[in-house]
Amino acid sequence: MRTWLITELILLLIVANATPVIVSLLLGQHGNRPLDGNRLLADGHPLLGPSKTIRGVIAAVLLTAVAAPLFDLTWLQGASFGLLAMLGDIGSSFTKRRLGLASGRSVPLLDQLPETLLPLSVLPPALKMTPLEMFAAVAVFIVVDLLLSRLLRTLRVP
Repeated sequence: MRTWLITELILLLIVANATPVIVSLLLGQHGNRPLDGNRLLADGHPLLGPSKTIRGVIAAVLLTAVAAPLFDLTWLQGASFGLLAMLGDIGSSFTKRRLGLASGRSVPLLDQLPETLLPLSVLPPALKMTPLEMFAAVAVFIVVDLLLSRLLRTLRVP
């Protein structure tokens, strides 16, 4: 098992998933448009919620593309990685809204698995990883994300 590759995958996941949060902290409400246009579904809940924004998705895709060469990936592979991570995140938000959970509510594993498994399972040829390395990257990312989420909630960072 290549520890350096697992570390690179975790760092790329962090870049993709932390970018929308960092951009939100830096820009506040400027350019902050909900991805779902504030639409409610028949169940009375938002499609995705206000925390999923066009700005966040675009920033995640672009920054992951820019970071990709640091991880021996092309810009296109990086953009694909970022987009797949965001699609996983959007899927978990959609699921949480259908369950009636408020935007921003943390649900361990549901918050981490889609955004890690989607890019890591779709891009294995580009990422040159084994299934064991993918499992290790997912497991470590989940632990890191849970710890960082807890720290940010303690510090009251959205």
